[in-house]
Amino acid sequence: MDGGLKHQMISSLPASDECMMQMGSEKYGCSHYRRRCKIVAPCCNEIFGCRHCHNDAKNSIEVDPLDRHDIPRHELKRVICSLCETEQDVQQICINCGVCLGKYFCSKCKFFDDDVSKNQYHCEKCGICRTGGKENFFHCDKCECCYSNLLKDSHICIERAMHHNCPICFEYLFDTPRETTVLPCGHTIHLSCVKEMERHFQYSCPVCLKSYCDMTRVWERLDQEVASTPMPQMYQNKMVWILCNDCGETSEVNYHVLAHKCINCNSYNTRQTRGGPSSCSSGISDVVR
Repeated sequence: MDGGLKHQMISSLPASDECMMQMGSEKYGCSHYRRRCKIVAPCCNEIFGCRHCHNDAKNSIEVDPLDRHDIPRHELKRVICSLCETEQDVQQICINCGVCLGKYFCSKCKFFDDDVSKNQYHCEKCGICRTGGKENFFHCDKCECCYSNLLKDSHICIERAMHHNCPICFEYLFDTPRETTVLPCGHTIHLSCVKEMERHFQYSCPVCLKSYCDMTRVWERLDQEVASTPMPQMYQNKMVWILCNDCGETSEVNYHVLAHKCINCNSYNTRQTRGGPSSCSSGISDVVR
């Protein structure tokens, strides 16, 4: 039985029973979830607010690297009611005081959450619970993760696209509680990490280096900067080979100290592969003489 169906069953209970079950729904939980239970970690038999609380504590810099570990989330067997402190098997209703330990409950993930505004749902193919409403997402079998329906016909498939760490903060993306986004190149990253990159004027994917937004105005500004910064006579005919990070084409262009423009797509998101000012050393020697 999935969490959504169990939530519907709770709302159909008699008013007195439902009032008891909802007791304390706004008072308990941790920094990650509102819930009326704590978990007993099966790996170390210690008590935590949730799996994220466990992982944060057990992977901190103060912990010996040999002892660091994540909780095996699907192996959770025991929880403790936050209201009456009764330890019990994983279930939605406390066996002692009758309170609901979480309005949303997934018996497969052993997951509780009182904040049902997240529209949680369990994805069988992902094997975990996700937020945002099942009707708003689809599961891509090649990427092996859920994406917004808005990307169904336009996203670039990358095998196991979210089964890796965020390239900025290095948090594992597949089951992160933070919002993620898919860049036009198909690589995934935390949305907050993208915004942090933009605050530092970084507009290319940290994995493949492709620009992830419209850079037309920036390239036009660079056109003006290059045109207003003529190179010394000895470099004016100097040619170098470049690789464009945006279109993947290589081309031979005039060397310039500021930037090199791709002649195929007009992008300045390029890197020099061959040639350079060092090859003009003989000319410099001639000038020095």
